[in-house]
Amino acid sequence: MTPAPGSNVFGRGSDVPAFADLPILQPGERVPDGATYLPAGPGTILWGRLPCATDAPVLTIRSGDSVVIDTVSHEGLLPDQGQDPAAFFAGHGVAEGAVLRDAMAIAAESPRDAAADGPHVVTGPIRVEGARPGDLLRITVLRLEPRVPYGVISNRHGRGAVPGELPRSGATVSVFAPVERRDGRLVGALPRVEGGPRDVTFPLAPFLGTMGVAPATGERPHSVPPGDYGGNIDIKLLVEGTQLHLPVQVDGALAYVGDPHFAQGDGEVALTALEASLRATLRFDVVPRAEALAAFGEVAGPLVRTPEYLVPTGLDADLGEAMRKAVRAAIALIQARWGMDEHLAYAYLSAATDFDISQVVDIVSGVHARIRLSDFEEAPDDRD
Repeated sequence: MTPAPGSNVFGRGSDVPAFADLPILQPGERVPDGATYLPAGPGTILWGRLPCATDAPVLTIRSGDSVVIDTVSHEGLLPDQGQDPAAFFAGHGVAEGAVLRDAMAIAAESPRDAAADGPHVVTGPIRVEGARPGDLLRITVLRLEPRVPYGVISNRHGRGAVPGELPRSGATVSVFAPVERRDGRLVGALPRVEGGPRDVTFPLAPFLGTMGVAPATGERPHSVPPGDYGGNIDIKLLVEGTQLHLPVQVDGALAYVGDPHFAQGDGEVALTALEASLRATLRFDVVPRAEALAAFGEVAGPLVRTPEYLVPTGLDADLGEAMRKAVRAAIALIQARWGMDEHLAYAYLSAATDFDISQVVDIVSGVHARIRLSDFEEAPDDRD
């Protein structure tokens, strides 16, 4: 039974405070009337792999359609956590009714090779009619709703920014973090010492770590390293009101999303951030190649747009090369969109643009550049 809004979703006697006004969004519940809805379950997800060109779509839509999509965090589902979400979260005081039923079904029924596959649960693929190679698929993030009032931050597998040092024991360290409302805002809450009061808080800024399209291959990519098709890009700027542009590589694009986050610091140094399930409302638009070239030039990888920034990206196993790729992508974008000479664009980037590390823990590192749109307000631009 799903707890009603305002009820305590944690077990009796737990010292973990409930997030009283956040309902549990179980599969199919509280979906807006008339919405196109894609649930997450054994028949609509892949676990540890991304869709490829030969995968059949689980949903077909038209360009411009919006879809309500349930996503499921892998935290609490993995073998090093027992692969039993109900038992794992019960150990942190969460009542059974506050554990997502689709998460339990995926952990019990969905195939995954623990030795060969990644950890992420991805929902899809979605076929977008009219999308062709050379076009861009624009995914607009309309709404992101927490499905539960808690999440998990993990350091495992001798990975993270300092592998070989942390975790000290070599065993997985999973830190449970409830969501609370403090001073009218949603925050994650952590103690300073194990068992102590949760007196360290940080704001939530939900986003989907994985958003992508299928590559032109018959082999499903591993879910961890991102690529020119997107995937596990972990760019925390992709909050509500932003857009991701991806180069379409197969007919229909075959889009997918997953790896939901409640919050992340750039770098994601421990390996995961505050991972927790989200319900996403997304709009999918095909940007024809000619229009895409006029707006952005040749886009070779993920490109983010926020109300303030255009954000080209660089991806590479070597962080230095990822940085160089981001610089080249930023110069090319400025040249194509605003007609700026190469040496002047390079000078502008050096004086005015921040290059941020998206993450350094996903085998392929990511760097993204934040180009302020307001800096070019006086430059001729009739593309919008």
